[in-house]
Amino acid sequence: MENLRKMGFSLWCDFIEKEFLNTRFKELVNNGIIYGATSNPAIFANAILKSNSYKNDKEKLKGKRPKEIYENLAFSDIANAADSMLKLYKVNNDDGFISIEIDPFLCNDATKSIDEGKRIFKSINKPNVMIKVPATNAGFEVINELTKSNINVNATLIFSPLQAKSCMESINKNSTSKCVISVFVSRFDRFMQDLAKNNAQDSALQTKSNANSKCLEEFLKQDSTPKLGIYNAIKCRAIVESFNNANTRALFASTGVKDSFINDNYYVESLLSKNTINTAPLGTIESFIKNGNKTMQSEISLDLVEKYLSHFNMNEMYDSLLESGLNAFIESFETMLKAI
Repeated sequence: MENLRKMGFSLWCDFIEKEFLNTRFKELVNNGIIYGATSNPAIFANAILKSNSYKNDKEKLKGKRPKEIYENLAFSDIANAADSMLKLYKVNNDDGFISIEIDPFLCNDATKSIDEGKRIFKSINKPNVMIKVPATNAGFEVINELTKSNINVNATLIFSPLQAKSCMESINKNSTSKCVISVFVSRFDRFMQDLAKNNAQDSALQTKSNANSKCLEEFLKQDSTPKLGIYNAIKCRAIVESFNNANTRALFASTGVKDSFINDNYYVESLLSKNTINTAPLGTIESFIKNGNKTMQSEISLDLVEKYLSHFNMNEMYDSLLESGLNAFIESFETMLKAI
């Protein structure tokens, strides 16, 4: 891991839970394995609803509004993680960050999201907290306003190069805030795998869309290492780097493997590159520590990337994946608030 750090690569943990933050998380930080962490509404919903660690805290908060209860629990976890990584931040303020997302119900309301982002950052009151903002049209305005206020931002749910470009254009150039552009990776391959399964099960689908048929044909030509998500991420990373913003790095998200035929470390290993971040689930991190290939990958030419992506209906996928990503976070958040 030390050699990767020298090349500017950082591994962050995409998982938050109270007991974990007080135990294994501290070990991973202290042993120089992880250099940051991320959260999202689905992660918090899973932790707060399923972990016994929050039982006593929830009892003390009975009678408060559901969102107030959530914020008490979530802000405490975020502050705890920030404290554990403050020494990393002080040594190198590119790292040591923990992010928390604005209420997903506000994803299309720029004004309320700006107020919410500023309130969250002020409430937690830690310099190494990032406010997570979905890369929607409203989100681009939010990113601009938060970075004007020198608030660190994690621009999330980025699937398309256009989103990456718009995020970079939205960052206030005079800001001292640190930002990451979170490009989602594995969901492209799962999207195509689901399409292939549905196509096989429903013969009518095979004639409904020539475009889909051609996309599937190209996808199924691959070996056991799907390239679509990787190549799209490389294209987005190139856009981020083209802005030469020293305070902003590309972050690769959705890098856990859910298919048994793919190496557990595939998405982390394939995207090991200079001055980038990979935020991965805890299981993926543990696997990577144990048996991952920690060699920096050779650069894949953008010409090859463009040629490969041209076989797919990318715009349709970008729209579908963004919509499903936003909806998933809203549903998780809503389920959690109702259960609280």
